[in-house]
Amino acid sequence: MASVEHLHPLEVRVLRGAAPAAPFTAADLIAAAGLNLGQCNQAFSWLLDKGLIAEDARVPALRYELTALGEQYRREGLPEERILALLEAEGPLPLPEIAARLGLEQREVGSAYGALARAGVLRMDADRRAGAAGGEAADPRVAALRGLLERLAGGAALDAQELSPAQREQAAAYSRKRGAAKGLVRASETETVSYVLTAAGRELRQAAAAAGLSGAEAGAVTPAKLADGSWRQVSFRRYNVNSPPGRVLVGRRNPYTAYLDRVRDQLTGLGFEEFDGPLVETNFWCCDALFMPQFHAARDEHDVYFIKEPQYASDLPEPYFERVAATHADGWRTGSRGWGYQFDRDFARRTILRSQGTVVSAKTLTRARVPGKYFGIMRCFRPDEVDASHLADFYQTEGIVLGEQVNLKTLLGLLKLFAEEVAGVASADVRYEPAYFPFTEPSVEVFVRHPTVGWTELGGSGIFRPEVTQPLGIDVPVLAWGLGIDRMAMMSLGIDDIRELFSPDLDQLRRRVGR
Repeated sequence: MASVEHLHPLEVRVLRGAAPAAPFTAADLIAAAGLNLGQCNQAFSWLLDKGLIAEDARVPALRYELTALGEQYRREGLPEERILALLEAEGPLPLPEIAARLGLEQREVGSAYGALARAGVLRMDADRRAGAAGGEAADPRVAALRGLLERLAGGAALDAQELSPAQREQAAAYSRKRGAAKGLVRASETETVSYVLTAAGRELRQAAAAAGLSGAEAGAVTPAKLADGSWRQVSFRRYNVNSPPGRVLVGRRNPYTAYLDRVRDQLTGLGFEEFDGPLVETNFWCCDALFMPQFHAARDEHDVYFIKEPQYASDLPEPYFERVAATHADGWRTGSRGWGYQFDRDFARRTILRSQGTVVSAKTLTRARVPGKYFGIMRCFRPDEVDASHLADFYQTEGIVLGEQVNLKTLLGLLKLFAEEVAGVASADVRYEPAYFPFTEPSVEVFVRHPTVGWTELGGSGIFRPEVTQPLGIDVPVLAWGLGIDRMAMMSLGIDDIRELFSPDLDQLRRRVGR
């Protein structure tokens, strides 16, 4: 058992401030011993290692608070509310005019109109003007969302249990977790951990009290104390001469960097050529060239990072720009009907942080050889809620294979190669499911089973649609995939939390290298 003289002052203060026979939390020690949260957590860690305290219970809590966008909507009105007020005052109006009158982006107006139309509140007349449908007078979803925004007004985070069931449903739907269309609410999951003193801890608590230790003992003699003689009145903490010496640590490679290099070696050994591109891209290459409509939900400010300066690229390459614009409008020469809307060229020039590696696959098509095989390992950015399997700053491995004879069977073989050889997953722990992406048909998603996290999406893949390849000058089938190499590294390196890949904890990194 540890000696009371060798306890750190923080440990002494926790033992003296803790309830001897009842559970206690960090909040209790902050009040009783005058500690801050960081000091409590450090002392708890030491005391747990020494067996002087034991964990009693963990109580999870989910809390919600407004984001800046949520506060703006609360103050200025939801797009649905503003649209309804305008139409009530002015009568039916075209959607572009509604956007101009309200200062909203067209995709915001389109999304809000779609929700109101589904609720039976609005409809489009023969002149393509939005107006009252003559049925439902209000959308209960909008009223519930307004109630949530008002409930969260003031900036304070509220526990989920403080909200009504309808408000909790809206908070979950509009939180900034992955998959939410709008980030009006920020969700945070916390845990309150309580501890109890063990028998050894209670014994040392009594010994500390008997010895008159308060945790205020000094650990060193300073020049000032020597100069003024105050060291004579100071109680000093005893040194433990049996403490082990410091370790001699040598430099080692980061395990994730080593893993990425190994993947590069594997793919180049299979005959793939590596490509890369800038972190700052345009809407055109990141989305338009991939046949994603400009009103797609994944293209608003809640799903990509927009660049403040410069906001727009000076120009875009021809003839690809005009071909892609025509493909969106009416299909160009691809045999498609397109998306049937007026392509916004200024929006296409808007600069954003690269949100998916497929942007470089699209750019590579303009200079690719047929047949050809290309890949890239690229850093991407999305405003995701960070958890055990998601990051806002992550890596993807992207690739394309061009050739007259490639098909879905070829693609499945490549996905099997990635899952089993690169991620190191057994074939029984891999599954493939049909999916939808605007730029591939057919489309396939790959899932792998992590021993701790469970089934996790590895990424998407498919065969590029003619609307993608033909405007970029390619007339043969193109296989494409975009896989989360961070998640493959989780499997290969045997870690349970994706955040450990970028951990600043050097001890953890050294242990990982030594696996």
